[in-house]
Amino acid sequence: MKTRLPALALAAASALALTGCTGAAGDADAETGALQVVASTNVYGQLAAEIGGDRVEVTSLIDSAAKDPHGYEASARDRLAVQKADLVIENGGGYDAFMDELIDGSDAVVITAAEFSHDYPDAVVDDHDDHDDADHADHDGPEGSGHADEHEGHSHIEGFNEHVWFDVHTVSHVAEQIAADLTEIDPSGKADYTAAAEKLAGELEAIEGELDALHVTLEGTPVFITEPLPGALAAAAGLDDLAPDGFASAVEEGNEVAPAILLESLSLVEGGGVRAVLANAQTGGTETSRIEEAAKDAGIPVITFHELLGADQSYAEWMRSAISDLAAALDG
Repeated sequence: MKTRLPALALAAASALALTGCTGAAGDADAETGALQVVASTNVYGQLAAEIGGDRVEVTSLIDSAAKDPHGYEASARDRLAVQKADLVIENGGGYDAFMDELIDGSDAVVITAAEFSHDYPDAVVDDHDDHDDADHADHDGPEGSGHADEHEGHSHIEGFNEHVWFDVHTVSHVAEQIAADLTEIDPSGKADYTAAAEKLAGELEAIEGELDALHVTLEGTPVFITEPLPGALAAAAGLDDLAPDGFASAVEEGNEVAPAILLESLSLVEGGGVRAVLANAQTGGTETSRIEEAAKDAGIPVITFHELLGADQSYAEWMRSAISDLAAALDG
């Protein structure tokens, strides 16, 4: 796992960048008049671009699977972009902890997506829409305890699944906040922001409807989730994760899975105790590979999920693809 640059060293590097180059972020702002938006990953960057349209210029700091948000080393260019930003969107919950140093001292409006999850301690979401938020809360897994667990380059809240962008309902609230903040920063663009946000809201509501329908069909279907990434999506689809406690958390943190837990996991999969294995395409290790191989040998489908959007892919398209993969593997 990579370590982050010390704040003092990063600040010094940033100062050199400011004096030694023209500063692309500032120049773009001056030349185009567009609002500067910086997102920690291209998931949130795409949402901002879709809502902001031509009125915003979006920089996604992580847009490649080769970059691991858990151990990402922020660069002087990243810091400069955040310093020049009007709006910054981070995931929070410990997922993109490198953003903490970048945001410190910035005058930008900051949106932290994790805070809109009902499982997040002191969540900021209110019940201002027509969704049944009480029912939705039941689909999100165990509630966060509020205890922060520190790992190298990764500080997360125990019991809280930080991968909130796989929770469509949470993302709908994030999109609303993006539109509201852009409007506050740029009131003249209100009509554009509102129209784009309403269009996106309709798409997300339709996707939630697809998940509700899938939940009816698949409720209680046993699966094995190797890493927490698709947990919220699986829960919304009614799937029951039978992976022994400790397997997914060890994989996520890059630790070895305890031998007893691995043996129990292999026995479960090899015995056909689950109907699918759900894995993160961007993380894993020996233990995950053994589970996937055991599933394939047993004729059990392995469904992989990614942490970032593909090229020219919208969030709605990405979610529909993930739901389609689940349905194809499990429905019927």
